[in-house]
Amino acid sequence: MQDEHEQTTVGGEEFIAFRVGDQEFCVEITSTREIRGWSQATRLPHSPEYIVGVINLRGTILPIMDLSARLGMGSSTPSERHVIIVVQVGEKTVGLLVDSVSDILDVGPDHLRPVPEVSPSMASEMFRRVIVMDKRIICEICLDAITPDMELQAA
Repeated sequence: MQDEHEQTTVGGEEFIAFRVGDQEFCVEITSTREIRGWSQATRLPHSPEYIVGVINLRGTILPIMDLSARLGMGSSTPSERHVIIVVQVGEKTVGLLVDSVSDILDVGPDHLRPVPEVSPSMASEMFRRVIVMDKRIICEICLDAITPDMELQAA
């Protein structure tokens, strides 16, 4: 008998799973450029509340978004335990401040579900799909929705 992980690798998609507070989220691995430890960011005046600041990443000024604050879960207090996931969103690159990276997932189509409609809130816009596997429910972040061009330019 195959285990569930082996069953999901054929024709599947890969995701980076991470924790924000006590919840687990993910992004497609193809949009992930690197994962790095927390480094102090420089806050820019008039930037959105969920933009922690910017860092110099090998000559590129990278805005760092507090994903907890962006998802309405309260602001994080960054520490050495936090991680920055550098993602590519169209032509822009942004760092997502998360609590920790938990897994790399190989997900078959039978584990992907649409986001349930719970209210006319932004939830259905911020999440692309839900992954159900290993008794876990993991929401896939819609990077286009959480990082509109206007807000990245403000950072």
